[in-house]
Amino acid sequence: MNPINLILLSLFAFLAYLRLKPAKPQTLPKAPPPTVFRTFTPPELFPYNGLNGMPVYLAVRGRVFDVTAGRNFYGPGGPYANFAGRDASRGLACGSFDEDMLTKDLDGPLDALEDLGEEQMDAMRGWEERFQEKYLVVGKLVAVGSDEAKTAAAFK
Repeated sequence: MNPINLILLSLFAFLAYLRLKPAKPQTLPKAPPPTVFRTFTPPELFPYNGLNGMPVYLAVRGRVFDVTAGRNFYGPGGPYANFAGRDASRGLACGSFDEDMLTKDLDGPLDALEDLGEEQMDAMRGWEERFQEKYLVVGKLVAVGSDEAKTAAAFK
């Protein structure tokens, strides 16, 4: 057998091996942990700010949204980061990202938003609709000491 035939035979055998060898089994990406709808008080929502590997949640009119997919916007260093782990209703309604738009007393009553005008309420509803289209609702925001908070605490 001449050397060229030996090389061609070796090449053919190698290509046949590559073609016929068993493929590696496909591995699926790991599924995210299941999200359970739950009741949050402001202090319970606060750690969900994207720090320390936590997901990013924010509340609008009592609904808690998982905005982790928008971490670049709502997580640490993002333009809306001060809303992470908080009730963002007033800030979104007023179009302001200032700290004074956030409720300072996490143990106090929720912001009733009664002093907002119709235009501000429309702006907030617009944000809420966008969040509903894009993000999962993972819970409900209730005041510390409310009946709902007490009921939720009893089931933890």
